[in-house]
Parts: sequence; structure tokens; C-alpha cells
Amino acid sequence: MAHAAAHPRASGRIQRLFPYLLFILFIAPNIALLVLFTYRPLVESIRLSFYDWDLISPQKTWVGFENYTDYFADPTSRYIIRNTLVFTAATVGSTMAIGLGLALLLNLRLRGRNAARTVLFAPYVLGGAAIGIIWLFIFDPRFGLVSALLGRLGLPSPNWYNDPNWAMPMVIIVYTWKNLGYATVIYLAGLQTIPRELYEAARVDGAGPWPRFWHVTLPQLSPMTFFLLVTTMLSSMQAFDIISVMTAGGPLDATKTMVYQVYEEAFVRFRVGDASTVATVLFFILLGVTLLQVRFLERRVNYG
Repeated sequence: MAHAAAHPRASGRIQRLFPYLLFILFIAPNIALLVLFTYRPLVESIRLSFYDWDLISPQKTWVGFENYTDYFADPTSRYIIRNTLVFTAATVGSTMAIGLGLALLLNLRLRGRNAARTVLFAPYVLGGAAIGIIWLFIFDPRFGLVSALLGRLGLPSPNWYNDPNWAMPMVIIVYTWKNLGYATVIYLAGLQTIPRELYEAARVDGAGPWPRFWHVTLPQLSPMTFFLLVTTMLSSMQAFDIISVMTAGGPLDATKTMVYQVYEEAFVRFRVGDASTVATVLFFILLGVTLLQVRFLERRVNYG
């Protein structure tokens, strides 16, 4: 009798534990991959920032916080941080604003809008290196399409490649163009989930197009706006391929961002400690900005 009573209790315990065991079974491969390919390299990068190493020598020299003091004392570092922030702010702002406008347009019942959606999203799935090469020809100051269009307006074409004042706007335009489809599709999906009853109620209350957009559309799109703000900011601050192909950080470091500086320090100058220092600083900037967004912006998101 005791044996028969113990068996149902054991069976019930296994049934209660089964969901947890199933959860661990499914999540374990993901956790293992994250630890192996994300967290372990992150910890290793932070560790290497305290060493002087040329990537070739088997010996690493401990230097403590010397790499960090040298980094923050260098005026070039502050200039590159400013470049990164300017590039991020410009690309995120323009991508989200223009993407919202295009989503509003493509949400209308227009002929050919499905084809337009496909064409608009196509650049997002293309490689950044290929896009950079194509746009190099477009921005050619002598024979490019931009030069031809400006010539028809009677305007001279800037020397996009060699003028520090125009190189950054050039890469901002290209990076924004590449990511427009992504923002447009996210906003378009959000627009199609807004209940029509809200617009009807606003019309009954006498609200015009602009009040309806401001008080109905934007609040209902706040989850998409928050999601795009986080993802596009992280993507822009880590942009590399287009900058590498089009300007290689030049001219005169005008387009050099922190990610490109990491590449240059590690694989051009073979200063792994300095590269890891820049990568660590960038990581904490990204972490801090993301936490601030979650802390102060998510509370304004309307999930209802």
C-alpha cells in the first residue's frame, strides 16, 4: 500500500516539473550560443582592454587602465565619439521620420502599392558593401547621377569623397536609404492594426486630419516607435560596411565612427588593447542609452 501511495506522488511531481524541464530543454541551446558567441567575446574584449598586445606576439603586457587614460586624453577620440553620435542621431531620426511618412502613404488605397512596398524594402536585405559601391558611382562629383541632377538645377556638385563637410552627409543619406524599408514596414504593420473606430470617433468629435494623426495615429504607433528607436539606434552606432566601402573613415577622420576605429586599431595598426578599449567604451555607451530608453521612454508607450 505504501508503495502504491508513493508512486502517484512521484508521478504528480514529475508532471509538475515537466513544463520547467521542457522550458530548460528548449532554452538551453540558445543560452549556450549566447554565452559562446556573445558574452564570452564581450568578457574577453574587456579583459584585453587592460593589456598591450599586437595580435601576433604570444605575450600580452599588462598595462592596467593606461589604455583608457590614453583614449580619453586623445582629442581624436572625442572627435570620433562626436561623429558616432551625429551619425546615429541623423540616421535614426531621418529613418524613422521618412519611414513613417512612407508608411502613411503606402497605407492608402493606391494602385501598385504592393509593388512599391517590395521595392522599398529591397535595399534593407542587400549587403552594405554592394550598396556602398553603387552609391559611390551615384555620388561621383563628375559623372554621377547626383551631379547630373544638380547640374540641371544650375548647382555645382560637392566633392563628396574629399570634402570633410560633405562626406558625413553622404554616408548618412546612403545608410538612411538602406534602412528606410525596415522602418516603413514596421510602421505599416502598426498602421494596419489601429482600429478604424478610433478614427470614426475622432471625426465625430470634429477632429481634422492633423489632430487625428497627433492624437490617434501617433499614440497607437508608440510601441513601433519605441521598438524602432532601440533597434535602429543600436544598428546605427555599430554601422561599419557602408562607411568602410565609401570613405574608409575619411577624409580627415570626418566619417570615422567608433566601430570603424575598433577595426582600424585591431587589424590595421595591430593594437588590440586600444581596439578593445574603444569596443568596451562603445558597449557601455550602448548599454547606458538603451537602459535610459527603457527607463524613461517605455512608460510612455501605449500598449492598449
